[in-house]
Amino acid sequence: MNKIYFSLICLCSLLSFSQSKKFQISGTLISEDEKTPLEAATIHVERIKDSTLITYSISDKNGKFKLEDKTYSASVNLFISYVGYETFKKKIDLNNPNINLGEIVLKTDTNALDEVLITVAPITIKKDTLEFNVSSFKTKKDANVEDLLKKLPGVEVDTEGKITVNGKEVNKVLVNGKTFFGDDPTITTRNLKKEIIKKVQITDTKTKTQAFTGEEGSQLNKTINFTIKDDDNKGVFGSVAVGAGTDNRYEFSGMLNSFNKERQISVLGGGNNINSPGFSFGGLQNFSNIQIGGSRGIVTSKNAGVNFSNSIGKYMDVSGDYFYSESNTDNKTITERENILPDSRFFSNSESISLNDNNNHDVNLDFEIKIDSTLFINVAPSFSSSETLSNSSTDEKSLDEQNILTNTSNALTLNNATNKSFNNRFGITKRFGSQGAFLKFNMSNAISSNKSDRTLNSETYFYEVDQINMENTIRDSIIRNQKGDGNLKTDNLGLGLTYRFPIKGKELFLDVSYNYNRNTQKNKRNTFDFDEDQQDYNNFINEDLSSDFKYVNTTSTPGIALTYKKEKFITTLRSSYILRTLENTDKLRTQLSDKQDFEALELGANLNYRFSETSSARLQYNLNNNSPQLSQLQTFEDVTNPLNITVGNPELEPANNHSFNLSIHDFNFQKKSGLFVYFDARFINNQIVSKTSIDEDLIRRTSYANINGNYNLSNYIGLNKSIKIDSTKAFKYGLNLRTSLNKTINFNNDVKYASSNFSLNPRIQTTFSWNNVLEFTPNYGLAYNKTSFDIDTFQNQEFLTHSVGLRTSTLTLKRIDWRNDISYNYNPNVASGFQKSSWFWNSTVSYSMFEERATLTLKVYDLLNQNTNARRIASVDYIQDSQSNILKRYFMLNFSWELNKMGGKRGSMGRRRVIRHFTG
Repeated sequence: MNKIYFSLICLCSLLSFSQSKKFQISGTLISEDEKTPLEAATIHVERIKDSTLITYSISDKNGKFKLEDKTYSASVNLFISYVGYETFKKKIDLNNPNINLGEIVLKTDTNALDEVLITVAPITIKKDTLEFNVSSFKTKKDANVEDLLKKLPGVEVDTEGKITVNGKEVNKVLVNGKTFFGDDPTITTRNLKKEIIKKVQITDTKTKTQAFTGEEGSQLNKTINFTIKDDDNKGVFGSVAVGAGTDNRYEFSGMLNSFNKERQISVLGGGNNINSPGFSFGGLQNFSNIQIGGSRGIVTSKNAGVNFSNSIGKYMDVSGDYFYSESNTDNKTITERENILPDSRFFSNSESISLNDNNNHDVNLDFEIKIDSTLFINVAPSFSSSETLSNSSTDEKSLDEQNILTNTSNALTLNNATNKSFNNRFGITKRFGSQGAFLKFNMSNAISSNKSDRTLNSETYFYEVDQINMENTIRDSIIRNQKGDGNLKTDNLGLGLTYRFPIKGKELFLDVSYNYNRNTQKNKRNTFDFDEDQQDYNNFINEDLSSDFKYVNTTSTPGIALTYKKEKFITTLRSSYILRTLENTDKLRTQLSDKQDFEALELGANLNYRFSETSSARLQYNLNNNSPQLSQLQTFEDVTNPLNITVGNPELEPANNHSFNLSIHDFNFQKKSGLFVYFDARFINNQIVSKTSIDEDLIRRTSYANINGNYNLSNYIGLNKSIKIDSTKAFKYGLNLRTSLNKTINFNNDVKYASSNFSLNPRIQTTFSWNNVLEFTPNYGLAYNKTSFDIDTFQNQEFLTHSVGLRTSTLTLKRIDWRNDISYNYNPNVASGFQKSSWFWNSTVSYSMFEERATLTLKVYDLLNQNTNARRIASVDYIQDSQSNILKRYFMLNFSWELNKMGGKRGSMGRRRVIRHFTG
């Protein structure tokens, strides 16, 4: 291992020396008509001989720009582009390393030239849209969309495929403006090839209604839209892969796409027994989809799905998808828990084995109807069905502080559950005039039914010490042989009406709204004891373990909102008054029925300020009212688990949550650096907490109570920067720091206490890349956690864990790609008998053939055979160590084949010169 690290360091040192020339080009951009600075214009330089992009930048709010880089060329072409202005082009001789072009006047684009030079700017900023031209960013030949995203400035993709843009999470991915396989972005990013993508467009996430009315979208999330090249938007493409490995490991997958302008149809399917529940194609990718170092059990899964979208006439767009998933989970877990009481402690040890089979069907449809430019209708029905069969056995024992056995319990449980649900969203929006007025009506309905059949065999024994023989003897027992059925039905109806009044042009708006919501839950559960005489489960219901509840939560919420918009900022003030009725009916125990009315004020305010096209800040405050759950209100005593009995509290009141958050985003295209800062504070009144007591038999009895004084403070600081060593080599680093401070007031064995928790999580990651031939990314992170209590008998807790990782990718030999993912984790806090540290190494070697249409890959999972998921969980009243069965080392040979029959011809990805003729 040390030799590998030493070789990589030496190689990087040799590569850093070159004969390239360093240059700096600067200037100031002015508009021709208004003589004002032009912010967010794109400036880039290319090599003259082949139009290869060297570097680029964005002008600041004063119109100033600066390009710094290295190149072997003696001269370059400079291009400056801005929406609405003619592209500026100039040949620059690099005899002087510092070139100041002074003031550059961009001419208004009159579109009346005899010929137009079309340049492809790497980045274009159009109001709230950031657009990247794909051909300007180099990747390896067979790169997918995820590989492309990693090359874009300000875009980060983690090992699980989660995407962030300038610190904001991407929660929606579109292809040609249309949904592509639901909400899983990795299906798009890991399976579409970079070569068919023309542009990547990034905007704030908006609902379809917000996009139609022109309202502001989410300031916390981003949407990415991939625009396919015109030539590639008609045809068929896809891939298939199959793999077989040691220890009977296997995987197979396939995806086929048919695009024809507005129509898109995609079909996919796959299966494996390597804990990869998602879709992973081609085998060349790393093990990102595989849950490692913390997963529980072995998962075998199968998946299939179809996605389509099409335009019907001028007025309607239709899209939909169907997914089928099947999984089997085999899990074995060992747990050791130290339970902390105000005046004592006790210990619980358990072993469990479970087998779970799950089948799911999901159907989603979406209809967008635009009657005209002022009327929009959106209908989105969905249906899901699932069936789960689980079989589990658990053995548990509890010991007091002197390690004397107090109770034991073993249980065999067989449960079969089916769930069906139907959801529908309907919205109609009408715009009035040109000042932004609109009226919108929304309706949502969700109906679900969950039926279950359950068989339970359990034995619980309570012990005492025989003072004569000084041995444990059984003092009491609870023996159960029961069969039961349950049916939980939920019906939710939501109605909303909003009218926007423009008070001053398109600057000041008043929204008047009314929302109604009614949530109904019916929970019926019957339990039958086994009759020893008849050797059958009799018809007499065990009322202690049966229930028949109806719970209704009804809210009416009138509200108003005032919005003020200017070029640089937008601010909104919101106020609503919620009228809530909670009604709980117990048909088995009428004396437990209850009805309560609550009223509360809800407030909201936010300010978004844009310092520049790439720098902004957001300040937000919200006061929300959250109602108790059904299980927290029911006074029915649930003794399903004889060692953990729960009972609700009908006197609970809704909780009020005050939240403040501040976020700052700044990305400097000239310096290729980004800074992202978040701060969040939450103060909760009437928070609902569990209130527990434990008797001498170590039986836990749990109820609920409202308390005041809890708060959560957290912040995140992220910094990243890219440094271009020369035209072929680059260095990138990222630093982030997460901290939190939480205060919790709770109860432990009926004793009220307060605890404070502080956590610190710094992390650093660096990446060195050389012309898509070599890339390696080392990283290091630690997690520090400290909890202190205001009760002297509670011992303060302090934990520290370390993680180190290295990811490498080398393409030093033609057609051969070698990738490694190495990590080391050290957790000194786990109990004796649990593994404290481990090395984890995944590796793939792939060979492309048949004109890069096929790939043969050898994958090695956990090369050192040290994978572990030992974990320690520390809460305010217990410390728990656990470990489960997990995937161990295996080797797998994978073969994949790509199909591409698109309508266009492959050509140069660079800049094109196009002659256009105008008649007047």
